[in-house]
Amino acid sequence: MKDYLYKVFNDLKSKLDFIEIDKITFNVPNFKEHGDFATNYPFILAKQLKKSPKEIAKEILENLTDSENAFSCVEVAGNGFINFKFRKEFIFNSLNKVLNEGKEFGKLKKYFGRKALVEFVSANPTGPLTVGHGRNAVFGDTIANLLEAVGYEVEREYYFNNAGRQMRILADSVRLRYLELLGEKIDFPDDYYQGEYIIDIAKKILDEFSDKTRNIDDLNFFKEFAEKEIFKGINKTLERLGIRFDNYFNENSLYETGKIEEVINQFKTKEICYEKDGALWLALTKLGKERDKVIVKSTGEPTYRLPDIAYHIEKFKRDYDLMVDIFGADHIATYPDVLAGLEILGYDTRKVKVLIHQFVTIVQDGELVKMSTRKANFITLDQLIDEVGADVVRYFFLMRSISSHLNFELTLAKKQTDENPVFYLQYAHARICGILRFAIEQGKQPSDKLSVLGEDEEINLAKHLLNFPDVVLRSAENYDQLILITYLHELAELFHKFYHEHRVLGQSEEITSARLALCKAAQIVLQNGLSILGINAPERM
Repeated sequence: MKDYLYKVFNDLKSKLDFIEIDKITFNVPNFKEHGDFATNYPFILAKQLKKSPKEIAKEILENLTDSENAFSCVEVAGNGFINFKFRKEFIFNSLNKVLNEGKEFGKLKKYFGRKALVEFVSANPTGPLTVGHGRNAVFGDTIANLLEAVGYEVEREYYFNNAGRQMRILADSVRLRYLELLGEKIDFPDDYYQGEYIIDIAKKILDEFSDKTRNIDDLNFFKEFAEKEIFKGINKTLERLGIRFDNYFNENSLYETGKIEEVINQFKTKEICYEKDGALWLALTKLGKERDKVIVKSTGEPTYRLPDIAYHIEKFKRDYDLMVDIFGADHIATYPDVLAGLEILGYDTRKVKVLIHQFVTIVQDGELVKMSTRKANFITLDQLIDEVGADVVRYFFLMRSISSHLNFELTLAKKQTDENPVFYLQYAHARICGILRFAIEQGKQPSDKLSVLGEDEEINLAKHLLNFPDVVLRSAENYDQLILITYLHELAELFHKFYHEHRVLGQSEEITSARLALCKAAQIVLQNGLSILGINAPERM
């Protein structure tokens, strides 16, 4: 329906040259009596046209053409709002678009021809993915799905570092566990990796090489073996959640190819860095920032900021229209410095969208599950999937704003009742599939003649279904999966209300066929919405 409103205003441009489509918004009024949609566009034009919003609204109405006889009422309200109410015949006839497009309904071409890169997860290969990584993974994949749904050509990228102190500790942790398995008495340091997965990797080395690697002092062998095994596990975990990557980018390659040194030289050329206390500082105060920041420590080791700047330069070289970074809250202090560094070097940081998610805690029966990464007392993402299933894991990671700390309620997640929000959505879909199956068994089929419908519950459900493409667009443009999740729950509620109030089968053939079509449209939209969230839409439960 919103598409038709934009079409009407686009047609107005030939009569009223002040119409600018990209400045018009249509919203659903808070009160049903105000119509289906309203716009405040006359208020936006008032200063420019030096007229009152009410005068402008009346001028718009005098020139407006309703070519498809879609409106039952268009009126000026208050001091200049314009309210639109659609005819029920137009609403129900429009549902055929849902039925005809099927799985394609809700996919838009607004950003067709544009390329986007979404970088997410990006956990270094030092251990299995945890629940914190899980929130990043599911959110990042869903944002990528949303961008694809509005027309972007999307690449998913995983950025990791397999060098540095933590990887050396990982390698030596595996080496020592391997020697233990060979019967040597080992004093295992407290600050080494303690997890069972370290012993599992050591066992694989023992199975493959026996004691032939006992005297290898070079940690690279153990590092490379451990990295390969851990990455294999990471990918298997992500596959369980339906997540795939197009690219893997290794931070270490930035050092090997001289990209880090190039960035330093560019900063020096621009005289935006200086040495102090043996360290190299980026003079961000010259840009009006509060403090200068260290980019190379006195030890000669770069801080996170420097390789991140170099990495983003490589992203820019690949000519994306949009680059989305999904980070945990531990990046909140560093990413503004990365963007500032890119701006110094002349890059358009408006193309970079940084999304920060807060931490996750596991709650069971109202009690926090305590976790310690150092002691390997943490719940892995695999364990969580084993406990509640991939669909529940994905949904629960998405059901709160990323700006909020997430309590993952294990007790609720295990429930297979309407209390569990993902079960509620999947049950609605399965219920509709059951109705359609039974109807086919009875020789009944959906009809394309839906305008015979007209009950309030039917109209409300139909209008909600037609709003799906706009919901997808708003979710994508705001990087906010909650807009879509809220919409799907409202859809399930509207369907259940319609179904409880009105029998689908056992009515006149005309009414039954039309209601079956309404059910089919609801099934399509539920399935398409759940698909964007990466959640299965079961036909039976």
